[in-house]
Amino acid sequence: MGKFIYDSSVKTEIEDRALTHLQLVITAKLRRGEPFAFSWREDPSVGGGRTTVWVHAGSSLVFKYFGSRQPSINRAWIEALAFTANTPTGLHLVPEPPEEPPAEEERPAAS
Repeated sequence: MGKFIYDSSVKTEIEDRALTHLQLVITAKLRRGEPFAFSWREDPSVGGGRTTVWVHAGSSLVFKYFGSRQPSINRAWIEALAFTANTPTGLHLVPEPPEEPPAEEERPAAS
């Protein structure tokens, strides 16, 4: 279980694979200069509820991973997360969709 830490005071635990995908979407948005809201549901063990932070270029963000291996990337999940980040309600974790099979490379025609 990894951790997302916002401005050193707001923290939440997120599974490493999901955190990696969120990190890719968040950093892409910030590279383009696009601030956005990021929301998540809190675990009942910490009181439940929901937290929303405003992510912008000046935000202090930490992505802390439990494991040392980089998980494989699911492009369909990146697209689904990016879609939520571009809505008025902002980025939130959605279930991972099935991975799309890689496109077949064009093969030369037989002579």
